[in-house]
Amino acid sequence: MNELLSLALGAALDAGKAIMEIYDDPKADWQIERKADNSPLTLADRRAHAAIVAALEPSGLPVLSEEGVHAAWSERREWKRLWVVDPLDGTKEFIRRNGQFTVNIALVEGGVPRLGVVYVPAAGVTYYGTADGGARRVDADGTEAALPDDAGERPFTVVASASHMSPETAEYIDRLRQVRPDLRLVSAGSSLKLCRVAEGSADVYPRFAPTMEWDTAAGHAVAAAAGRRVTDAQTGLPLVYNKADLHNPWFIVE
Repeated sequence: MNELLSLALGAALDAGKAIMEIYDDPKADWQIERKADNSPLTLADRRAHAAIVAALEPSGLPVLSEEGVHAAWSERREWKRLWVVDPLDGTKEFIRRNGQFTVNIALVEGGVPRLGVVYVPAAGVTYYGTADGGARRVDADGTEAALPDDAGERPFTVVASASHMSPETAEYIDRLRQVRPDLRLVSAGSSLKLCRVAEGSADVYPRFAPTMEWDTAAGHAVAAAAGRRVTDAQTGLPLVYNKADLHNPWFIVE
Protein backbone atom coordinates (compact mmCIF):
# COMPACT_ATOMS: atom_id res chain seq x y z
CA MET A 1 0.00 0.00 0.00
CA ASN A 2 2.88 2.39 0.75
CA GLU A 3 4.30 1.87 -2.73
CA LEU A 4 0.92 2.54 -4.30
CA LEU A 5 0.45 5.64 -2.14
CA SER A 6 3.84 6.91 -3.28
CA LEU A 7 2.83 6.35 -6.92
CA ALA A 8 -0.46 8.16 -6.41
CA LEU A 9 1.18 11.13 -4.66
CA GLY A 10 3.71 11.46 -7.48
CA ALA A 11 1.00 11.17 -10.12
CA ALA A 12 -1.06 13.90 -8.43
CA LEU A 13 1.92 16.26 -8.29
CA ASP A 14 2.74 15.58 -11.96
CA ALA A 15 -0.85 16.32 -12.94
CA GLY A 16 -0.90 19.46 -10.80
CA LYS A 17 2.24 20.73 -12.49
CA ALA A 18 0.71 20.16 -15.93
CA ILE A 19 -2.46 21.98 -14.87
CA MET A 20 -0.65 24.98 -13.36
CA GLU A 21 1.59 25.42 -16.40
CA ILE A 22 -1.58 26.20 -18.34
CA TYR A 23 -3.40 28.02 -15.52
CA ASP A 24 -0.50 30.42 -14.91
CA ASP A 25 0.28 31.13 -18.56
CA PRO A 26 -1.63 34.25 -19.69
CA LYS A 27 -0.99 33.30 -23.32
CA ALA A 28 -2.11 29.69 -23.07
CA ASP A 29 -4.97 28.47 -25.25
CA TRP A 30 -7.10 26.46 -22.85
CA GLN A 31 -8.90 24.75 -25.76
CA ILE A 32 -12.23 24.69 -23.93
CA GLU A 33 -14.68 22.18 -25.40
CA ARG A 34 -18.05 20.76 -24.36
CA LYS A 35 -18.51 17.07 -23.72
CA ALA A 36 -21.69 15.14 -24.46
CA ASP A 37 -23.12 16.02 -21.02
CA ASN A 38 -22.33 19.72 -21.67
CA SER A 39 -19.59 19.76 -19.02
CA PRO A 40 -16.40 21.59 -20.01
CA LEU A 41 -13.16 19.96 -21.08
CA THR A 42 -9.86 21.83 -21.35
CA LEU A 43 -6.29 21.23 -22.43
CA ALA A 44 -5.42 21.03 -18.73
CA ASP A 45 -7.82 18.08 -18.25
CA ARG A 46 -6.19 16.18 -21.10
CA ARG A 47 -2.60 16.87 -20.05
CA ALA A 48 -3.33 15.98 -16.42
CA HIS A 49 -4.90 12.71 -17.56
CA ALA A 50 -1.82 11.82 -19.62
CA ALA A 51 0.51 12.64 -16.71
CA ILE A 52 -1.47 10.45 -14.29
CA VAL A 53 -1.73 7.47 -16.62
CA ALA A 54 2.03 7.58 -17.21
CA ALA A 55 2.83 7.88 -13.51
CA LEU A 56 0.52 5.04 -12.48
CA GLU A 57 1.64 2.64 -15.21
CA PRO A 58 4.25 0.87 -13.00
CA SER A 59 1.41 -0.38 -10.77
CA GLY A 60 0.09 -2.55 -13.58
CA LEU A 61 -3.46 -1.74 -12.48
CA PRO A 62 -6.23 -0.50 -14.80
CA VAL A 63 -7.16 3.18 -14.67
CA LEU A 64 -10.76 4.38 -14.79
CA SER A 65 -10.39 8.08 -15.57
CA GLU A 66 -13.02 10.64 -16.39
CA GLU A 67 -10.99 11.65 -19.43
CA GLY A 68 -10.02 8.15 -20.53
CA VAL A 69 -11.77 5.49 -22.59
CA HIS A 70 -14.20 3.70 -20.29
CA ALA A 71 -14.01 -0.07 -20.60
CA ALA A 72 -17.26 -1.98 -20.89
CA TRP A 73 -18.82 -3.35 -17.71
CA SER A 74 -18.16 -6.88 -18.98
CA GLU A 75 -14.44 -6.07 -18.70
CA ARG A 76 -14.52 -3.82 -15.63
CA ARG A 77 -16.45 -6.32 -13.53
CA GLU A 78 -13.32 -8.49 -13.53
CA TRP A 79 -11.18 -5.70 -12.08
CA LYS A 80 -10.63 -6.44 -8.39
CA ARG A 81 -8.29 -3.47 -7.98
CA LEU A 82 -8.20 -0.32 -10.06
CA TRP A 83 -7.41 3.36 -10.00
CA VAL A 84 -10.38 5.75 -10.16
CA VAL A 85 -9.19 9.14 -11.34
CA ASP A 86 -10.45 12.63 -12.04
CA PRO A 87 -7.45 14.44 -13.55
CA LEU A 88 -9.04 17.88 -13.03
CA ASP A 89 -12.05 17.89 -10.73
CA GLY A 90 -13.80 21.24 -10.82
CA THR A 91 -13.11 22.27 -14.41
CA LYS A 92 -15.71 25.01 -13.99
CA GLU A 93 -13.72 26.35 -11.04
CA PHE A 94 -10.55 26.15 -13.15
CA ILE A 95 -12.20 28.21 -15.89
CA ARG A 96 -13.43 30.72 -13.29
CA ARG A 97 -9.86 30.93 -11.97
CA ASN A 98 -10.92 30.64 -8.32
CA GLY A 99 -8.36 27.97 -7.43
CA GLN A 100 -10.96 25.48 -6.13
CA PHE A 101 -10.07 22.58 -8.37
CA THR A 102 -8.35 19.32 -7.49
CA VAL A 103 -6.60 16.24 -8.79
CA ASN A 104 -8.34 13.08 -7.52
CA ILE A 105 -6.66 9.66 -7.46
CA ALA A 106 -8.15 6.68 -5.62
CA LEU A 107 -7.26 3.01 -5.35
CA VAL A 108 -10.44 0.92 -5.26
CA GLU A 109 -10.45 -2.68 -4.07
CA GLY A 110 -13.63 -4.74 -4.25
CA GLY A 111 -15.71 -1.61 -4.71
CA VAL A 112 -14.19 0.13 -1.66
CA PRO A 113 -11.83 3.15 -1.91
CA ARG A 114 -8.82 2.02 0.11
CA LEU A 115 -6.42 4.83 -0.75
CA GLY A 116 -7.03 8.39 -1.84
CA VAL A 117 -5.03 11.45 -2.83
CA VAL A 118 -6.63 14.84 -3.38
CA TYR A 119 -4.21 17.52 -4.54
CA VAL A 120 -5.12 21.21 -4.72
CA PRO A 121 -2.63 22.58 -7.29
CA ALA A 122 -3.42 26.29 -6.87
CA ALA A 123 -2.80 26.08 -3.11
CA GLY A 124 -0.10 23.40 -3.10
CA VAL A 125 -2.10 21.42 -0.52
CA THR A 126 -2.35 17.63 -0.50
CA TYR A 127 -4.86 15.47 1.35
CA TYR A 128 -4.22 11.75 1.45
CA GLY A 129 -5.46 8.74 3.36
CA THR A 130 -5.39 4.96 3.46
CA ALA A 131 -7.70 2.49 5.14
CA ASP A 132 -4.93 1.30 7.46
CA GLY A 133 -2.84 4.45 7.87
CA GLY A 134 -5.28 7.27 8.62
CA ALA A 135 -5.54 10.60 6.81
CA ARG A 136 -3.19 13.55 6.59
CA ARG A 137 -2.95 17.04 5.12
CA VAL A 138 0.30 18.45 3.76
CA ASP A 139 0.48 22.22 3.23
CA ALA A 140 2.56 23.98 0.59
CA ASP A 141 5.32 24.71 3.14
CA GLY A 142 5.61 21.02 3.98
CA THR A 143 3.70 21.21 7.26
CA GLU A 144 1.92 17.90 7.80
CA ALA A 145 -0.93 17.12 10.18
CA ALA A 146 -3.15 14.15 10.90
CA LEU A 147 -6.86 14.46 10.12
CA PRO A 148 -9.25 15.34 11.52
CA ASP A 149 -7.53 18.36 13.03
CA ASP A 150 -8.92 20.19 16.06
CA ALA A 151 -11.42 22.65 14.61
CA GLY A 152 -11.94 24.41 17.93
CA GLU A 153 -15.14 26.26 18.72
CA ARG A 154 -17.16 27.12 15.63
CA PRO A 155 -20.76 27.03 14.40
CA PHE A 156 -22.21 23.82 13.00
CA THR A 157 -20.92 23.98 9.42
CA VAL A 158 -22.41 22.60 6.23
CA VAL A 159 -20.34 22.64 3.06
CA ALA A 160 -22.08 22.56 -0.31
CA SER A 161 -21.24 22.83 -3.98
CA ALA A 162 -20.19 26.18 -5.36
CA SER A 163 -21.62 25.22 -8.78
CA HIS A 164 -24.35 22.62 -8.21
CA MET A 165 -26.70 23.60 -5.36
CA SER A 166 -29.88 21.64 -6.09
CA PRO A 167 -33.33 22.42 -4.61
CA GLU A 168 -33.20 19.10 -2.75
CA THR A 169 -29.86 20.00 -1.16
CA ALA A 170 -31.19 23.42 -0.17
CA GLU A 171 -34.25 21.77 1.41
CA TYR A 172 -32.04 19.39 3.40
CA ILE A 173 -29.98 22.32 4.69
CA ASP A 174 -33.14 24.20 5.67
CA ARG A 175 -34.29 21.18 7.71
CA LEU A 176 -30.91 21.02 9.43
CA ARG A 177 -31.13 24.72 10.25
CA GLN A 178 -34.36 24.11 12.17
CA VAL A 179 -32.48 21.94 14.67
CA ARG A 180 -29.13 23.74 14.37
CA PRO A 181 -29.97 27.47 14.32
CA ASP A 182 -26.25 28.26 14.53
CA LEU A 183 -25.74 26.54 11.15
CA ARG A 184 -23.20 28.15 8.87
CA LEU A 185 -23.21 27.37 5.15
CA VAL A 186 -19.96 27.53 3.19
CA SER A 187 -19.38 26.83 -0.49
CA ALA A 188 -16.48 24.98 -2.04
CA GLY A 189 -15.67 23.48 -5.41
CA SER A 190 -14.60 19.99 -6.47
CA SER A 191 -13.67 17.29 -3.94
CA LEU A 192 -12.57 19.99 -1.53
CA LYS A 193 -15.99 19.54 0.09
CA LEU A 194 -15.19 15.99 1.17
CA CYS A 195 -11.80 17.16 2.42
CA ARG A 196 -13.42 19.93 4.48
CA VAL A 197 -15.39 17.30 6.39
CA ALA A 198 -12.35 15.03 6.61
CA GLU A 199 -10.21 17.74 8.18
CA GLY A 200 -12.92 18.86 10.59
CA SER A 201 -13.55 22.36 9.20
CA ALA A 202 -17.09 21.25 8.19
CA ASP A 203 -19.54 18.85 9.82
CA VAL A 204 -21.58 17.63 6.88
CA TYR A 205 -21.62 17.72 3.09
CA PRO A 206 -24.97 16.78 1.52
CA ARG A 207 -25.01 16.15 -2.23
CA PHE A 208 -28.44 15.63 -3.75
CA ALA A 209 -27.39 16.17 -7.35
CA PRO A 210 -25.61 14.07 -9.99
CA THR A 211 -21.98 13.05 -9.50
CA MET A 212 -19.75 10.35 -10.95
CA GLU A 213 -17.52 7.86 -9.19
CA TRP A 214 -14.32 9.75 -10.07
CA ASP A 215 -15.74 12.88 -8.43
CA THR A 216 -15.84 11.22 -5.01
CA ALA A 217 -13.60 8.12 -4.81
CA ALA A 218 -10.42 9.89 -3.67
CA GLY A 219 -12.20 12.24 -1.27
CA HIS A 220 -14.22 9.29 0.04
CA ALA A 221 -10.98 7.43 0.83
CA VAL A 222 -9.55 10.46 2.65
CA ALA A 223 -12.77 11.07 4.59
CA ALA A 224 -13.09 7.40 5.58
CA ALA A 225 -9.45 7.31 6.69
CA ALA A 226 -10.23 10.32 8.89
CA GLY A 227 -13.13 8.45 10.50
CA ARG A 228 -15.92 10.09 8.50
CA ARG A 229 -18.79 8.40 6.65
CA VAL A 230 -19.75 8.76 2.99
CA THR A 231 -23.15 7.14 2.60
CA ASP A 232 -26.02 6.75 0.18
CA ALA A 233 -28.62 9.31 1.30
CA GLN A 234 -31.44 6.78 0.82
CA THR A 235 -29.98 3.55 2.19
CA GLY A 236 -27.36 4.81 4.64
CA LEU A 237 -24.84 2.36 3.14
CA PRO A 238 -21.34 3.41 2.02
CA LEU A 239 -20.92 4.40 -1.62
CA VAL A 240 -19.62 1.61 -3.84
CA TYR A 241 -17.27 2.00 -6.80
CA ASN A 242 -16.64 0.36 -10.17
CA LYS A 243 -20.35 -0.28 -10.62
CA ALA A 244 -22.05 -1.08 -13.90
CA ASP A 245 -23.49 2.46 -13.77
CA LEU A 246 -20.72 4.90 -12.85
CA HIS A 247 -23.14 7.49 -11.48
CA ASN A 248 -23.23 7.96 -7.70
CA PRO A 249 -26.50 8.01 -5.78
CA TRP A 250 -27.26 11.10 -3.74
CA PHE A 251 -25.04 10.99 -0.69
CA ILE A 252 -24.11 12.57 2.64
CA VAL A 253 -20.61 13.01 4.09
CA GLU A 254 -20.48 13.42 7.86
